[in-house]
Amino acid sequence: MSHVTLKSGYTELVDRLNRFPQGAPPSETLYKILSMLFSEREAAVVALLPIKPFTAPKAARILKMDLTETRKVLDELSSRAILLDTEHDGETTYILPPPMAGFFEFSMMRLRGDVDQKVLGELFYQYLNVEEDFIKALFATGETQLGRTFVHEPVLSSENALHVLDYERASEVIKTATHRGIGVCYCRHKMLHMGRNCDAPMEICMTFNGCAESLTRNGYARLVDVSEGLDLLQQAYEHNLVQFGENVREGVNFICNCCGCCCEAMIAARKFGMLNPVHTTNFLPVVDESTCNGCGKCANACPVEAMTLVSANDAHNPKARRAKVDEDLCLGCAVCVRTCPSKSLGLASRPQRVLTPLNSAHRTIVMAIERGDLQNLIFDNRVLWNHRAMATVLGVILRLPPIKQAMASRQMKSRYLEWLIENVKV
Repeated sequence: MSHVTLKSGYTELVDRLNRFPQGAPPSETLYKILSMLFSEREAAVVALLPIKPFTAPKAARILKMDLTETRKVLDELSSRAILLDTEHDGETTYILPPPMAGFFEFSMMRLRGDVDQKVLGELFYQYLNVEEDFIKALFATGETQLGRTFVHEPVLSSENALHVLDYERASEVIKTATHRGIGVCYCRHKMLHMGRNCDAPMEICMTFNGCAESLTRNGYARLVDVSEGLDLLQQAYEHNLVQFGENVREGVNFICNCCGCCCEAMIAARKFGMLNPVHTTNFLPVVDESTCNGCGKCANACPVEAMTLVSANDAHNPKARRAKVDEDLCLGCAVCVRTCPSKSLGLASRPQRVLTPLNSAHRTIVMAIERGDLQNLIFDNRVLWNHRAMATVLGVILRLPPIKQAMASRQMKSRYLEWLIENVKV
């Protein structure tokens, strides 16, 4: 790898990460994190790899390296869960996942001795919970987000159940996945090193399909069958954890079982709730004011502070309280319904169904369009001058107002531009 420059390896890697629709804003803390997870030589190599899935021969051509040496490098990165590797028809395909949900979490999904996880956890806390630029970029930009909420299935009435599609059930994701992996919860593991963790289960982070195949093969998760996966889901229900999973209908790669105190998605939902950082379910809780006694258990259980207590306006009991739902903040997880001892909470369908992208390619393209990054998916090989130049040109066009976009499209021969947009693959 002598031909790969070491100059600004981490800077180039940060630029590479920010070609994802969800980026990683540069900061001193980010560079410290990357220096713990990558050598500078590895950072320089990864900075040249495509955003889209690639094979070892393709990587060898881009890196101008011997194929055997390239495979060795890619397999080493996969063994540390920096790359994900999957096999199909005897050929291995690699992909660099984004930081989240991706190699940030994977680095804390098992106990390991090759990095100081206490220091790493402290750096993650600084970058995600103190500096906030990363969380804002991840959760508060664009209309289409990385993750969505699954409804708390045990509280569904027969009527509710009729309106829940299979892909909206965490249990169905577990049953239909090709592989199921269980790892340590990144969020609570990070908070453990900060002395801020709660007592919710740690080994309950769920990955599925190709992601689980790679992580279990490389020792970052343990393979489980459907029965154990459903048992762990029941355990999550009993601890009032929220199922936050990949925002797709097909091929869900992860479901986190989130508490309100440790988990990044729930923290983001509280901080940036009006920006809808997490896609909701198709339900809202409804309070029966005639039976609600204002005990407050629903408010204590709500991970995003959407359930509060207000005056019951009872002239005979001025101190009486009742539950109230803030529909703009509510995720529709229905954890509150489970905790209500007086059975005063039920579920009603939202006026308009929440739209979920078909698969990760669909979601990624929509996110890229919303964030003005589609050019990075189309012109992916930044080693080539023509890719860099065309990405720059298309990036400018995609940021123009609609009328000027149409003018630019005609000037670039609109059929060519439209073909590129219609045929982009992720």
